[in-house]
Amino acid sequence: MAFASSSVICQNRALSSSVVSTPAVLRRRCYSRLQSQHLLRCNRRSNIGMDVASVPATNASSVVAKTALSDAHVQSQSFSPAPGSGWSDFAKNVSGEWDGYGADFSSGGTPIELPESVVPDAYREWEVKVFDWQTQCPTLAEAEHTSFMYKTIKLLPTVGCEADAATRYSIDERNVGNGANDEVTAFAYQRSGCYVAVWPADGGGAYKLLELEHCLLNPQDRESRVRVVQVVRVEGARLVLQNIRVFCEQWYGPYRNGEQLGGCAIQDSAFASTAALKASEVVGTWQGPVSVAHFDGSQIAQYNSVSC
Repeated sequence: MAFASSSVICQNRALSSSVVSTPAVLRRRCYSRLQSQHLLRCNRRSNIGMDVASVPATNASSVVAKTALSDAHVQSQSFSPAPGSGWSDFAKNVSGEWDGYGADFSSGGTPIELPESVVPDAYREWEVKVFDWQTQCPTLAEAEHTSFMYKTIKLLPTVGCEADAATRYSIDERNVGNGANDEVTAFAYQRSGCYVAVWPADGGGAYKLLELEHCLLNPQDRESRVRVVQVVRVEGARLVLQNIRVFCEQWYGPYRNGEQLGGCAIQDSAFASTAALKASEVVGTWQGPVSVAHFDGSQIAQYNSVSC
């Protein structure tokens, strides 16, 4: 990928460096679409260089970091990228209707079946296992108000292509820089439309859960992207991978708040049960720009060092 970013989670205490390894859950079909896709669509995106700034979010316990290769800028009150920081480009490239498929995986990379209650009777009669949700992800970044939101909408499985009959199963809305609704712990973005976010999560029992989300666009096709969400459990100074969610998505059109579904027009297809990549296909030397914003618990409103 042409983009790499490292985010450090801000907490009341600094965490020692931890590495969360991701199994090869990006199945062959999803991965190959990122590598080479020759669909005859209007490509509205272009390769753009990176800038860097780091700023605190509206919540005093959270930090919004903007990926960069230049100086860092900190605003004392709210999320407000510095002039020329690339936010307007990011807003243009990330906004729109992103439709595709999503799937859940165990920490070992095994796909997890959908609940039996949502699977059509026909699939059960044919003994067909269903692992993928058809999804919508209406996304909107406001260039003027420097806010960002998206909704992950899961649709109930249907037999065949029944876009008109699609029924929503769940809606998960996320906000950045949107006042009381802002729940992000850390956020880093690139003008191309790529971003990294850390979100708090529920269901960890005695342990705190965090969701580390990477959204990566195909450099050869800016209308194709993958979102990988790693759910990690905070055990003292360790981050332990609990499970993974993957979404393969295509840009279907301008933002309409999910009112229109791409349906059969979307070229992506279910990927969770396809063959995993062989280790030999990904092992090797990978090169690309890397940007890092460093934080610790005492740097909520201070100048944060940025290194490349």
